[in-house]
Amino acid sequence: LKLDSNVNRTGYQYEWYADGQLIPFVSSSTHTPLSMNKDQVVYTVRATSPNGCVSPLSPAFVVIRSGSAAQMAYALTDGFADNQTLTVTNTGYGQYQYSLDNGPVLDNAGVFTNVSIGEHTVTIYDVKDSEFSCEERIITQVKTVDYPHFFTPNGDGVNDQWNINGLSGKPGIKIYIFDRHGKLLKELIPSSPGWDGTYNGNALPASDYWFTVEYPDDYGNTRTYRNHFALKR
Repeated sequence: LKLDSNVNRTGYQYEWYADGQLIPFVSSSTHTPLSMNKDQVVYTVRATSPNGCVSPLSPAFVVIRSGSAAQMAYALTDGFADNQTLTVTNTGYGQYQYSLDNGPVLDNAGVFTNVSIGEHTVTIYDVKDSEFSCEERIITQVKTVDYPHFFTPNGDGVNDQWNINGLSGKPGIKIYIFDRHGKLLKELIPSSPGWDGTYNGNALPASDYWFTVEYPDDYGNTRTYRNHFALKR
């Protein structure tokens, strides 16, 4: 930030004031504040000509301490929770609002509920002095972990494969699919296309099928989750 008196004449001396107090050792036509220890500072300046004529104080330069979000982080509720909640945290001097997937900009303290399955993007805006006063910050690849409750392997290109969302790219994931009698039908990894509803090349009937997934949590512990889903034909 550079404050400019808009007066640049040879031999002139300048006095800069912050909240009415003279700033020592500053005599040029511009001034760059090095730091601010309060939310708002009012700057003024006066010029003195070589022959001693002193101008009145300038109109005020009002400087508001603000800035883009810093030290951004996020946390999700445990995988497979019925209500996935995303909480975004950050530091900074601004007043921040948040948008999920380029949706409405919300004054919600960075908390989003009922977040859908998949990968998301969060944008953080500083709105302290105007609508968007500083450069926005973006968090990408926010992945919720959940599973499709049904799939329809009928070849129409929609929901033809079943897999767990949000675990791709994480090492050590094991997914096992069973029929209702406990027979192992398929072993998957999250980066694979998924299960197509067949066993040994034969299409299986519409029914409920069970799965078990072993995955590491945020603390490096292996967790196991078991549930069922529907194959519809």
